[in-house]
Amino acid sequence: MADIEATKSLTGLLNGIAQKAYYNNAEITEELLKTELYPDLSQEDFNALHERMKGLLKSIAMADMDHGQLEAFLTAQMKKQGGGGMSEAQAAALSRFWKSQRARVRERLVAQSRWETGLRGLTWRVDLQTSSSRGQEAAQSGPVALLELELGCPSQDSEYVCLECDEPTVNQVLKKMADIQRSIDAVVHRS
Repeated sequence: MADIEATKSLTGLLNGIAQKAYYNNAEITEELLKTELYPDLSQEDFNALHERMKGLLKSIAMADMDHGQLEAFLTAQMKKQGGGGMSEAQAAALSRFWKSQRARVRERLVAQSRWETGLRGLTWRVDLQTSSSRGQEAAQSGPVALLELELGCPSQDSEYVCLECDEPTVNQVLKKMADIQRSIDAVVHRS
C-alpha cells in the first residue's frame, strides 16, 4: 500500500513539474507540491527529490526519448551508485508519465521555441466571378481560388491574409509545390 501511495505522489510531482515547466501554470509551486504530495518529507529531502525529478524530466524531454531510449536511460539511472540513482518504482512512474505526456510536452517545447509567425490554418474555396468591379467583360472572368491563411505566434492572436488567384496562378503555385516536393525527395533519397 505504501508503494502505491509513493507512486501516486511521484506521479503527482512529475505532473506538477510538467505543469510549471512546460505549460506555464503559475499556480503550481514547490511549496504546493510539497504540502500536497510529501507533507511528511523534510524540506531538504523534498528539494533533493524535486530537483532530481526536474532534471531527469528535462533530460528526457530535451532528447524527446522514445520507448527504447527511455528504458536504457532509466536502467542507467537505477544502476547509479552513491544515492544518485532511482528505485524501480520511481523508474516505472517516470516511464508511465513520459509515455502518456510525451506528445504534449514535445508540442509545448516546439511552441515555446518559435518566435516568428507560423501558419496556423488554411481555408480555401473556388468562386466564379461573373463581373468585375473594374468594368471588365464577364466573358474575361473565370474561376478564382480564394485562400485564407491564418498566421500567428503561440502567444498572440491570429492574423489573416486573404489571397485571390486565377487559374494560371493556381497552376503556377502547384508547379512550384511539385518542384519543392521533388527537391525534398531528392535530398531524402540521397541520405
